[in-house]
Amino acid sequence: MATEALPEIDAQYRVLREGAGLLDRSDRGKLSVAGADAAEFLQGQLTNEIEALGPGSGCYAALLDRKGHVQADARVLRLAANEFSIDTEPAGLAPLHRHLQTYKIGREVEIADLTAGRGLLSLLGPAAPEVSGSRPGAEHSHAELSLGGAACLAVATDLGFDLFSAAADVSAVRAALLEAGAVGVGAEAAEIVRVESGRPRFGAEMTAATMPAEAGIVERAVDFEKGCYIGQEPVARLHYRGRPNRMLRGLRLSAAAPQGDALRFGEREVGELGTSVVSPALGPIALAVVRREAEPGAQLAVGEGGVTAEVAELPFGAPA
Repeated sequence: MATEALPEIDAQYRVLREGAGLLDRSDRGKLSVAGADAAEFLQGQLTNEIEALGPGSGCYAALLDRKGHVQADARVLRLAANEFSIDTEPAGLAPLHRHLQTYKIGREVEIADLTAGRGLLSLLGPAAPEVSGSRPGAEHSHAELSLGGAACLAVATDLGFDLFSAAADVSAVRAALLEAGAVGVGAEAAEIVRVESGRPRFGAEMTAATMPAEAGIVERAVDFEKGCYIGQEPVARLHYRGRPNRMLRGLRLSAAAPQGDALRFGEREVGELGTSVVSPALGPIALAVVRREAEPGAQLAVGEGGVTAEVAELPFGAPA
């Protein structure tokens, strides 16, 4: 199949902010966790409240190591009393799958990797409900619907809907959405919107050396009232007794710079550049986990090319 010609990046961005942009994200890892012990099992492995989820709802959660570092982040959807669907960044699939397989011993739980057989289309923008025919609800709420003659699971996101289907049906679902008014966009445009909204991505700003508080995901991903899970003690200790030494921040750049460039505050290195984009609305911006002394308003040096960065609160506001 020929590669679809996409509009210029500014036009894609406008679609995402004013219409409905369509992006194939089928490369995300997808797992099924099912069985009589599925809810109790996941409750003891992930950071968020799982057992209280009702069918049709979901949550964002993380898998930690014993020191409280994020090994994967995931969206957990409760499909039925004893059945869950989990999807994660490609970088998180192997550690998450391996961990769940290791710790399921002795429990009535079956885990299956559905990545190859299940497609995922993201419909992003304010027109997503109209184009998909889905009713907006709380983030992670989900319902079944039919698009292009194919069965889909529509999941509410912060920016629209994610539509899961059989991999063989992705083309039919995509055609139906395009006919309904969606416009194809690329990952570059979607990353601009993600950075503007201040959400970190595992494998970019958030790595296996990052704690939830450092990545700014505690409010979304961690429940401090639930029972024990791996990594709970260091996460709770940091939350109740301290302040993280590093924090997710936005950066307003003087010019575009590559991910991984060192960030310096005075003579001290305080982190490295995460995802860096050029926003049609805000210019060059980026996300980064930096040491806490680099507070909003601080001026940082980026790499060795003379680029500078002003530290900003998240999400990004209007241009200065």
